[in-house]
Amino acid sequence: MILSATFSKPVKNISEILGEDYIRVKIKLLTASLAASKNENYFAEFYTAKQVFHKKMSEAELNEFIAAHAGSTFKNCVQRTESEEITILANKKGKKTEIRKPIKESTDLHRLTQISNVSSGNISSVEVGANKIKKYLLAEGSPVPFLVHLGVMTAEGKVVKAKYDKFRQINRFLEMLDDVLDDVIRLREGEKNPISEDSPLNIVDFGSGKSYLTFAVQYYLTQVKKIPAQIFGLDLKKDVIAYCNTLAQKLELKNLSFAVGDIASFGEEKHPDIIVTLHACDTATDYALDYAIRRKAKSILSVPCCQHEINSQLSSKSVETDSPFAPLLKYGLIKERFSALVTDAIRAELLESKGYKVQILEFIEESATPKNLLIRAVRNRQETSDFKSPLLETLGARQTLAGLSD
Repeated sequence: MILSATFSKPVKNISEILGEDYIRVKIKLLTASLAASKNENYFAEFYTAKQVFHKKMSEAELNEFIAAHAGSTFKNCVQRTESEEITILANKKGKKTEIRKPIKESTDLHRLTQISNVSSGNISSVEVGANKIKKYLLAEGSPVPFLVHLGVMTAEGKVVKAKYDKFRQINRFLEMLDDVLDDVIRLREGEKNPISEDSPLNIVDFGSGKSYLTFAVQYYLTQVKKIPAQIFGLDLKKDVIAYCNTLAQKLELKNLSFAVGDIASFGEEKHPDIIVTLHACDTATDYALDYAIRRKAKSILSVPCCQHEINSQLSSKSVETDSPFAPLLKYGLIKERFSALVTDAIRAELLESKGYKVQILEFIEESATPKNLLIRAVRNRQETSDFKSPLLETLGARQTLAGLSD
């Protein structure tokens, strides 16, 4: 059975064939509880440059779609089953090539011990032969409802091979959250407002998207750590938010809700203890951080994305030719990476000036994604002073968060 199919590299006249200028299509197998009927057991996402359209398909409809469009309407199609990956490619002359490759067990998955439950939130290692095996916070072998519904786990608790990277990403994020929980609890107690059922831990997730991590936070806090929590997710995509709210209702998660909205204009008073912002694009990260600062959030976990703002302002003429920065602006790729590092360094410095202890961490391996930097901050003191950045002044650049803090 096909678990997923991804179509990319569309032909120029795709709108004439499918009615929209789709750039990518992703289709995945649904669990029985999320399928509209026994027949409609696939969930399809049709992406244009600015929108995502959703529909459900039967297995027969999926096979018809593959037959009609793989290697023709879309020049690249990758299908995954439990045992193999099937890639259909088309060259400029329209000749199709099919490549079949068996899916090997991930080394981590193959070596992972089966753990029935996690009784505490601590990470540890166990010895298996000469190797140390990592014990994940959400362990394989015990089904986690939201992971089953999202297709990451089977009903028996086995991680789906094609979703193992997502499984590791979820656990990595929970590790980073777990590290700050004691600080957040201590800060709440210092405010004479300890966490309780009547006054739960309040978390806001800006740019929640498909919300794998939002659901993970809800499950980990309430089911594993037994910490009362109220969690809110915000995103621009109406279809995605509707899907997340539907899933939250199916799982009967009364402490988890989602809404459509723009981070930059979001003004609702949520009084967050923790702000999460994962891959909020470009300056959306700055507005989320500003929201956290102004409401004195106790901790922030932010994975920035698409840092275009400073890059668009810089050129080789931005600094004097004898400036030490001049070589960094000469080459496009280096300039792009330099600009991203400057952006996040400014964000980190500004958070420190606002009373936060800041760490810059690797979120996941760079081999999995280049967007692997995470800013983690915990409020530990009063603001020290107004923020000034000699670096921005030297580059003659502006940065949104620095402007919002003025």
